[in-house]
Amino acid sequence: MFGIFQLLIAIFAIYSALKFPEDLRLFIPLGCLIGMLILSRIERRKSDKKTARKIFLQSEIAKVSRKESTAIKDQDFSTIESLVWPKSELLLIDTVHSIFKDLGFKISTGMNYQSVDRILRIPETQIIFGVQILMSEGEVEGNHPKISRALEFEKEKKEKEKSLIIACTHSSLPLSERSKLKNLSKEVSAFFTRHHISVITTHHLYDLWQKAKGGEIDIFDFFEKIYSHTDVPSSLTGAKNSQSPLFDIPA
Repeated sequence: MFGIFQLLIAIFAIYSALKFPEDLRLFIPLGCLIGMLILSRIERRKSDKKTARKIFLQSEIAKVSRKESTAIKDQDFSTIESLVWPKSELLLIDTVHSIFKDLGFKISTGMNYQSVDRILRIPETQIIFGVQILMSEGEVEGNHPKISRALEFEKEKKEKEKSLIIACTHSSLPLSERSKLKNLSKEVSAFFTRHHISVITTHHLYDLWQKAKGGEIDIFDFFEKIYSHTDVPSSLTGAKNSQSPLFDIPA
């Protein structure tokens, strides 16, 4: 885009030098030259910020996945950023949707339910999740609007359907800092426990996505365990003092 503007300015500068009156032939091309220099500096700054952001994402995701930063594909960066540092809840919902679709789940909008963001199905099974996708600057508190929607779905859902929360908590912090903080307030944890609602943080979902793509885990088996409330192996959740993202299934 900047290159096109610079080209247009250069063409206008040449045209003005040939066609404009003599007293304007100097000043207009000079103004055009200054404009081109300003655009060049803006473009360079934008490129530098993009490179710095990429390096930051590489280091942060490498901490979580325990992989070399060079192993992360360039095309994954926008997905990673939208999942772990989303700019809006709508963007987060779209990203979670695309990840589950990529993993082979059947995922759709709520359709019959206005209280959930997505309906998630494990293929060739009767396992269905009503998914709420939320973001929070800190831990999830009881006044978050998605909590009341989760309760509404609990009242509407059919017998074999289960609530699942995908939560981006502490959304502006580096992952290294998030691992030291609680994702849910005591009030919300108690609420989820009472209603048998399971919770996955978005940075852990990213880790699950990468492990499933690498053949390290059976992702459908993993979510079947979530559905049936069985314990998730510690090798997948990570110890509390590790850098692995937390996985939260209320007992």
